[in-house]
Amino acid sequence: MNATLDLLKTRRSVPPPLLDGPGPSREELTTLLTLASRVPDHGKLAPWRFVVMEGEARARIGEAIAAAFAADNPEAGPERLEQERRRLTHAPVVVAVVSRAGPHVKIPDWEQVLSAGAVAMNLVVAANAMGYATSWLTEWHAYDRRVLEALGLAPDERLAGHIHLGRAREIPSDRPRPALADIVTYL
Repeated sequence: MNATLDLLKTRRSVPPPLLDGPGPSREELTTLLTLASRVPDHGKLAPWRFVVMEGEARARIGEAIAAAFAADNPEAGPERLEQERRRLTHAPVVVAVVSRAGPHVKIPDWEQVLSAGAVAMNLVVAANAMGYATSWLTEWHAYDRRVLEALGLAPDERLAGHIHLGRAREIPSDRPRPALADIVTYL
């Protein structure tokens, strides 16, 4: 095995409440986002972009998440609203991967969406290789236009997910993985 294969074999998602600081520096983030961008991109469209949230920005977007949740769930108590408010505040850095897939004469929407997913996964792998722990999450607010507008997404943009970056306080045990016999067909 080599270091890359070892990383891919052992990489685990770490839930955001188990992530602490320090997070990546601005220089490290530049490296991570550069590496994340090195994905298949038919037509060189860059059908994705990043929104980086650090410090107070995480709490500001958390307020938008809590407000949207409260509007849809008026019976929600203060504890639940606080839980929604803190969704993006556990990890020191959260990167929103935004899909900008759109109509194109040659490149189908599906290929563009897959490219955004590849960007997210490259970011996860690169961050883990740099010594950080990550969690790639969407959750309900990733599909709520009020929250997406607070993040600055255009009406035709979607969220591929939030990548939470930090230092693992603990690594959860591995989850069961599918047996190859159940997911592989050889022709």
